[in-house]
Amino acid sequence: MAKIETPSDSSGPSISRRNLIKGAAAGGSLLVVPSLLAACSDDGGDTTTTAAAGDTTTTAAGLPLAGTTVSVGSNASDELTKNAYGAMFDRFQEVSGAELDINTVDHNTFQEQINTYLQGQPDEVFTWFAGYRMQFFADKGLATPISDVWSAELDANFDPGFKQASTGLDGEQYFVPFVTYPWALFYRKSVWEEAGYTVPTTMDEWVAVCQAMEADGLVPIAFGDKDGWPAMGTFDYFNMRINGYQYHVDLMAHREKWDDPRTKEVFATWKDMLPYHQPGALGRTWQEAAQSTASGDAGMYLLGMFVGEQFQEFSQEARDDLDFFAFPEINPEFGQDSVDAPIDGFMLSKEAPNDIEGAKALAAFIGTGEAQNYYTAVNSNWLATAKDADTSGYTGLQNKALELIGSVDNIAQFLDRDTRPDFASTVVLPSIQNWLNDPEDIDGITASMEEQATAIFATEQ
Repeated sequence: MAKIETPSDSSGPSISRRNLIKGAAAGGSLLVVPSLLAACSDDGGDTTTTAAAGDTTTTAAGLPLAGTTVSVGSNASDELTKNAYGAMFDRFQEVSGAELDINTVDHNTFQEQINTYLQGQPDEVFTWFAGYRMQFFADKGLATPISDVWSAELDANFDPGFKQASTGLDGEQYFVPFVTYPWALFYRKSVWEEAGYTVPTTMDEWVAVCQAMEADGLVPIAFGDKDGWPAMGTFDYFNMRINGYQYHVDLMAHREKWDDPRTKEVFATWKDMLPYHQPGALGRTWQEAAQSTASGDAGMYLLGMFVGEQFQEFSQEARDDLDFFAFPEINPEFGQDSVDAPIDGFMLSKEAPNDIEGAKALAAFIGTGEAQNYYTAVNSNWLATAKDADTSGYTGLQNKALELIGSVDNIAQFLDRDTRPDFASTVVLPSIQNWLNDPEDIDGITASMEEQATAIFATEQ
């Protein structure tokens, strides 16, 4: 059973890997608009009806949306992602009659300032992440529950694990899943084929490939951590491969300690692999690291599947050449049984300055295969989450990503989404960056992280 759990609640329903793949592939070519936006015409050709008075576009529920403005705060600052969201937003405006006011902010700035943003004058709908990071702001009273949207529109269109990942500590739903993607080691097939490299499944095989790449003049593993969060994915995988998924969950909830010998082993194993990583990581963005892999200067890169955006910007040839493999096994007890596969989506802020029903109508639309297909048609580096999404046009890479997610026993959300955001941003991020500058000081960095974790987790969220 592929489980999506949060550190605060690991007893809920889970996503079956079989149902995840079957549900994602079952959409066929049908594009569905939820009943909040459903057509009322007899011939099915129109998606709106016109009220007799005032020529007002209404939904099937009688909700007037023409003249309604819904503001959306978006972290989609990269051009391809911004365009993909734009295609989906345009479709919502077309079928609903509402107008969207899209406020796009630099991705990292959006994340760093989210707490201040939500306590100020936020947009009605905003992009955010599932699991613990959603729960954190819901629990602080900074989000509007949308359980009514789930019960009316979304329950039948998502596997139970997606609903669990959208549920706050109070049992209410606050989030609409939109897209997901696995983290893996990405590479150019032609580079590996020409050199005769074999995809590794174990740590020893991985080291052997890295050594062969060094001998051939390649940087084995591209690495960029200027923004702080990419290295968290590396930590996740070393931790889950060495100590298992449950230890990851417990460490993120501070039920395990950062100065525990098992945590230190994660840093020690990572330290042994650092010589194969691209030097100067703290001065390099993830985009720059991705481009070094796309150009063939680096042999592989550990990142989410959105890495393909940079391959495509480098050249379409590089994009078509893109492939990946799962992070290798280290401890046979856990094999390759876990994957980082975050879920991105949308939430509603605490107070809607305009029309809350318009915001809920947008939330309902976001949870349809139609909305998600508009996005993935523009940006094929992501996977739709809705059951009725049409996957018939998926690329080979997207289908392989579905298979990877469906083949594992456990799905993690990513370090900074599986723990408290105040701990991830103020402790984990700078601590890992400091350690990368002095990788010999494992005892010092883990002791400091544990001391800070103890203080932070002792406070109320």
